[in-house]
Amino acid sequence: MHLIVGLGNPGDKYRNNRHNIGFMAADAIASRHRFPPFRDKFKGVVAEGTIDGEKVLLLKPQTYMNDSGESVAAAASFYKLEPKDITVIYDELDLIPGKARIKVGGGNGGHNGLRSIDPRIGTGYRRVRLGIGHPGSKDAVLHWVLGDFSKVDRQEWLEPLLTALADTVGLLLKGDDSTVMNKLAIAVNGDAAARAERPETADPTRKKSTGQSHIRAARENPPAAEVPEGGPMAAMLAKILGKKDDKPE
Repeated sequence: MHLIVGLGNPGDKYRNNRHNIGFMAADAIASRHRFPPFRDKFKGVVAEGTIDGEKVLLLKPQTYMNDSGESVAAAASFYKLEPKDITVIYDELDLIPGKARIKVGGGNGGHNGLRSIDPRIGTGYRRVRLGIGHPGSKDAVLHWVLGDFSKVDRQEWLEPLLTALADTVGLLLKGDDSTVMNKLAIAVNGDAAARAERPETADPTRKKSTGQSHIRAARENPPAAEVPEGGPMAAMLAKILGKKDDKPE
């Protein structure tokens, strides 16, 4: 059996929060693979089914994020699972919205859910980090993670990301992390952008692609500040930005 844990906070108040993207991923997997309804167990809600011939238990801890480890440890102990049999899906501030990174082991990165899980089951489980972006200020982080995804977020990258993750979870169970990440990148950014992220080929003369979707371009390449034309304010901004003043004709 493989245990897939989606992290989040319980209750309608938090349902659409950025911090609940792990819950959303678990729901998408359950729907795609026709799992039965979630039921109460292990201080959480669980749904059990089969994906590509492997028995899978989906778990959404209902302990609130800071105590997620209590629920995960209870399920792992009951089924005698080792860390290698467990995958945890959660939100990542340090990745741009829609970007996914997968690895086995590592630190908690300041994530309260992982801080609760690591001491109870160890660190050798697979981590699926789903980027939600950073608000730019440490003081704004709490409001950001407990804020809802916008309608634009959902349409442009969240729904494609969750759908692709649900479609490729069988590869995730097999440990084919690189293929899963590539397929998620294609779903969010298009094929050209995904190719641009791949390692260079053996041919050193081949140029790296610079193609990217308008979504990715907007997130990674914000427009440069414009300098007003004319007047003392323009002169001051031009000096700050290193732009030479045009001489009057």
